[in-house]
Amino acid sequence: MTQISLRGLHKSFGATHVVRDLNLDIADQEFLVLLGPSGCGKTTTMRMVAGLEQATHGEIAFDGRRVNEVPTQQRDVAMVFQNYGLYPHMTVAENIAYPLKLRGVNGTERQAAVKRAAERVELGPYLQRRPRELSGGQRQRVALARSIVRTPKVFLMDEPLSNLDAKLRVAMRAEIKHLAYELQVTTIYVTHDQVEAMTLANRVAIMKDGVIMQLAPPEDIYNDPVNVYVAGFIGSPSMNLIEVNAEPTWATAENGVRIQVSAPRQGALTMGIRAEDMQLTSAQDANFSAELFAFELLGDSTMVTIKFGHTGVAVKGDKNLRLKFGDRVGVRFDPARLYWFDSNTGLRIR
Repeated sequence: MTQISLRGLHKSFGATHVVRDLNLDIADQEFLVLLGPSGCGKTTTMRMVAGLEQATHGEIAFDGRRVNEVPTQQRDVAMVFQNYGLYPHMTVAENIAYPLKLRGVNGTERQAAVKRAAERVELGPYLQRRPRELSGGQRQRVALARSIVRTPKVFLMDEPLSNLDAKLRVAMRAEIKHLAYELQVTTIYVTHDQVEAMTLANRVAIMKDGVIMQLAPPEDIYNDPVNVYVAGFIGSPSMNLIEVNAEPTWATAENGVRIQVSAPRQGALTMGIRAEDMQLTSAQDANFSAELFAFELLGDSTMVTIKFGHTGVAVKGDKNLRLKFGDRVGVRFDPARLYWFDSNTGLRIR
């Protein structure tokens, strides 16, 4: 049962500011995802919580107690990394048992705890194998079992699924989601994958240049982004962001394409709309029309891409839709589903 507070947390490497005066409260039993591209400061933030990096200044507290000077091994955190961090000379059972061995837990208790942890992640038949004899997904499950073999105060997971193929990532997301529900341990999860953030998190902190751009539940970030950066980061595909020059009853995009729309003000704006919020239609019923650039079959749907100059615009269509290169398509949307941003600041216009 642990609540984490970060106050004025800052980390610099020489003249490079990696994390900038970050303030964040993580509730007891919360699953918080730090989301952002490489170099945004998310992993450094997590490593400071773990004690693997020292903060340049600021405070880290567990349940109101400052832990900046507390060594990693005394913070009672369990860590899972993208490279698994398994000992190659040890069996699966020995890898899982290692944290208990370091704590002096006796052999009988260790064996029982290892068995329970292994069964939770379906590793029972593999306890006597070495890591080299396992698949990537099995190795990741060993790393998870090692972290849950005891009940730590905090789980810290640094891109644990990034080395897995797409199918395994889906399966392991479900494993982690279920474990989080079962164990109810405060968790900080670092990723650049917005699908992981959407599916796992209670709240998401989207980071850029060491600063949190938006902190909210995933559905709020998806439906109510505060700026262009957040809007373009969440969603698969990401939100269409179209630079336009707005007039009273239309907006002109690149290549002179005219979009029938009433913008909140005239001049240079960024218009945002998601692929699923547009429909393909006839030219006379459309808000705009353009020539097909790409057409993809996705199984449950199709994805149509058109282009305004250098800007690609994705539109999700029915799974039975069939188009070919050179076709001209009309696109219709509900104006209530549009997002408008200031082209200079990137901030949302409401």
